Amino acid sequence: MRLRVEFTTEPFDLDEAPAHAVVAREVVEAAELDAVDVGPFGNTAEGGADQVLTAVDALLRRSLEAGATRISLQVNVVDESGAEEGER
Repeated sequence: MRLRVEFTTEPFDLDEAPAHAVVAREVVEAAELDAVDVGPFGNTAEGGADQVLTAVDALLRRSLEAGATRISLQVNVVDESGAEEGER
């Protein structure tokens, strides 16, 4: 099974990336994921279920430890072409 996670960490700081955002980026970039897209207002990562779930666990724990006060995330099942289930 393939999964796509979309997430944001808060509080936002438009002047420079807060520590929790930097940690979140480091976690997903270091994970064994197939695709990672990091942006100022949202981030996505995709890969096998085990890899995504492991990364989400680390993302939550480390971002909270680094000062995040809110983490919003959504996890979707995707098919092998990258389309979310139900979109085909």
